[in-house]
Amino acid sequence: MTYAYLGPEGTFTQAALRRVVPAGRDRPFPTVPAALDAVRRGDCEAAVVPLENSVKGVVPVTMDQLASAELHITAEVEVPVTFTLMAHPGTELPALTEVLSHPHALAQCAPWLTEHLPEARLRPADSTAAAAREVAETAPEAGIAAVAAPLAADLYGLTTLATGIGQRAGAITRFVSVAPAWLPPARTWLDRTSLMVNPGDGPGRLIDVLTEFSSRDIEVSRLHSWPTGDRLGSYRYFIDIDGHIENPPVREAMSAIAGLGAEARFLGSYPRWGRRQEEPV
Repeated sequence: MTYAYLGPEGTFTQAALRRVVPAGRDRPFPTVPAALDAVRRGDCEAAVVPLENSVKGVVPVTMDQLASAELHITAEVEVPVTFTLMAHPGTELPALTEVLSHPHALAQCAPWLTEHLPEARLRPADSTAAAAREVAETAPEAGIAAVAAPLAADLYGLTTLATGIGQRAGAITRFVSVAPAWLPPARTWLDRTSLMVNPGDGPGRLIDVLTEFSSRDIEVSRLHSWPTGDRLGSYRYFIDIDGHIENPPVREAMSAIAGLGAEARFLGSYPRWGRRQEEPV
């Protein structure tokens, strides 16, 4: 089985992939849409992409892709994020004029960069590893550095100037494995189900949807609004609930939501990350 992932080599996404599949075939792609397009074409069977970060929230490009494509989440993985500033060997902080990284990484490291490199230009890259690779391919005298995962320094022959420069210690990014529509993984009794719901217009419509979960003691663990693109103020909602689609209360809730006239799309049921498997009570 071949996995696509947000590359190049050395990204946090690759580290997440290794937690999903310790060994196997994988192909890096320059952007999240490119990785997911490889799955749609059948070039790869699945893709691992970032979904949200504990500090800066959701990854917009991934949300857009999940909203517009018939793909299912089959697994999730959480990866601790430690950011490292790296440059060509021999480079010193005062010589830096530009820092490259993924926009989320630049945002999380903004306080440190503002304090230590107030004059440096911050430039976004498609990924943290792409930033490290670009620095490695640029002349040492250019004064460019990258913010990336520590493993990228060794991979691209760069030296570490500072590490742990993120805004908050213990930051975590949640990644998901995405594949074409297929049967979800078997129940573990500690599962998560992801949905995209458009409750429709009218007062209380979202509350009506959420009531179908609460009335069945189903925990809603994430609720995120996302524009439909039809007009200003029109939203659909990404909803994560505890439980598997095969659990009777979850299936009943989905039927009830359809009965309300709301549009609900199943995005996948999969084991919650880091939870010990237990028997049902």
